[in-house]
Amino acid sequence: MSGARTVVLNGDLGSGKTTVSVALARRLGVRRVSIGDLYRRMAAEHGMTALQFNLHSELDDKIDHYIDQLQHDIAASGERLVVDSRLAWHFFADALKVHLITDPAEAARRVLGRPGDPVENYGGVAEAREQLAARSESERQRFLTRYGADKTRLLNYDLVCDTTRAAPAEIVERIVALLGNPGALPAPILYLDPRRVRAEATATDDGEIVVRHQAPHFVAVRGGQRLAAAAAAGEPLTRMRLR
Repeated sequence: MSGARTVVLNGDLGSGKTTVSVALARRLGVRRVSIGDLYRRMAAEHGMTALQFNLHSELDDKIDHYIDQLQHDIAASGERLVVDSRLAWHFFADALKVHLITDPAEAARRVLGRPGDPVENYGGVAEAREQLAARSESERQRFLTRYGADKTRLLNYDLVCDTTRAAPAEIVERIVALLGNPGALPAPILYLDPRRVRAEATATDDGEIVVRHQAPHFVAVRGGQRLAAAAAAGEPLTRMRLR
């Protein structure tokens, strides 16, 4: 069994956290905990959509206190887990911290493809994309206000993977590989879709692809030729380094 660490997955709404976390827990033979599932159940109990419940949580901090205490208690238990949560990286200090990103339009299509759910119910791709962005920003502001924690700061994580075109199994393989070889390289390790990375006009063409992050975009400042070749070859994930 690879590396006896808990793995926490954070990521964009619609980035595939559920699918990846289920497959990873099965692969590692450990229990999966989903804070997102709990949050959706609480929204349903309040008769609210996910966005409405997010906005309600901004006004009623008892909701976040309850969920955060639960995460504290789970982290303190010492049980090895796979945790699907957009803030677990803040509470599980010794876990392997994975952040998933995806193209906003692809995320919107994914949530529209889910079975009917009154908590997440959208009229089309444009509406889904707009509400996902609003929910994400609501969460970001809430986490910043209450914990000083910015979920978009990539240095919070050990591994960042773009799920836009990559299969869940490919993401799982990269997580397992990092569990088996911790500390091999400085964090975060990036596996990005080269088609979603723009090269600066002044980017040098030598070897390794180095990018800077201007949320939500990545811009290559080095490795322009390698980036172009990876995109032309149709690679869904290419190794890159954050500047």
